[in-house]
Amino acid sequence: MNIAALVSGGVDSSVVVHLLKEQGFTPDIFYIRIGMEGEEGYIDCPAEEDIEITQWIAKKYGCRFEEVNLHKEYWDNVVSYTIETVKKGLTPNPDVMCNKLIKFGAFVDRRGKDYDRIATGHYARTVEVGGQRSEVGDIAAAAGQLRTHNSELITFLATAKDPIKDQTDFLSQLSYDQIRRLMFPVGGLMKSEVRAIAHETKLPSADRKDSQGICFLGKINYNDFIKRYLGEKEGKIVELETGKVLGTHKGYWFHTIGQRKGLYLSGGPWFVVRKDIDENVLYVSQGYDPAAAHGKEITLMGFRYLSADIWGDFETVDMKFKIRHTPEFHQGHLSRLPDGLVQIESDDPIQGIAAGQYATIYDNDAHLVVASGMIV
Repeated sequence: MNIAALVSGGVDSSVVVHLLKEQGFTPDIFYIRIGMEGEEGYIDCPAEEDIEITQWIAKKYGCRFEEVNLHKEYWDNVVSYTIETVKKGLTPNPDVMCNKLIKFGAFVDRRGKDYDRIATGHYARTVEVGGQRSEVGDIAAAAGQLRTHNSELITFLATAKDPIKDQTDFLSQLSYDQIRRLMFPVGGLMKSEVRAIAHETKLPSADRKDSQGICFLGKINYNDFIKRYLGEKEGKIVELETGKVLGTHKGYWFHTIGQRKGLYLSGGPWFVVRKDIDENVLYVSQGYDPAAAHGKEITLMGFRYLSADIWGDFETVDMKFKIRHTPEFHQGHLSRLPDGLVQIESDDPIQGIAAGQYATIYDNDAHLVVASGMIV
């Protein structure tokens, strides 16, 4: 099998190469360069150190190495999306877009078409269901409810062994053509096991910290980035329950629903619970668990199955879901609304429901990723 391994220089993708070699594969290694390269005043992600480690990995395991510059594609698709989404008063998810449009989009268009599989260090798994050889093991309890043809083998995105590191929500906008070509060698391991392998094999990335935040910012503060492209505009901060003006802010685009930090108000904590885009007003509510910051109903547009329709023409169906990147799943049920919209009814109130984010829908045992949609 012809495999392309996307290696960033971090511990997870480095261990991917080791695991593939143990399985008898010699992948071609690709480092994808993205970032704010060429943008005055910005510090790029630590590309040189990453590339040096990735080249070392390639040499150690006898793999071909190639650097692919997708800076323009990243800017045109992910950075621009982030700016435009924030400008509309919505909450962007650049990690989701990067996976969909860059790692498994632009890269495949540029170089990945020649490969049978694309391997990455994401904490996720794939599972084949259907046909005469359902390979479901312990992670596809939903197999019994799959409405697929018996003769057809379908690849599903499945949750990782490590619930803390699971990244399936970041992959929830992938197409089926993308999913069926992916390999996630570390998805069946705990993070501690991945670190142990890296130490045992003396990989230079063994003790590297996990990357945090949005890569294209490098070491630049997120608000500084937003200010550069959207500027500042003073507006009021208003208490939702009383209408009292508590202070001012520098632009609604610096704030997201559920945000607590960065409001600089006394007598807190205060949470952003609503935004008036036309008037540039932030509405806030006080307390560690204010009722106004929670909701049970979440409306989705663009609802789509990732691999197969497992529920058919449902009126309502029980499932688990996430609306942000956390280890916890929420329990609820899904129902259809007019105009192609879908509604999640959560069993428990959820804090910080933010339009623009993506909801990831799982089967009722939280093993398989079934569908996703954007919160409106």
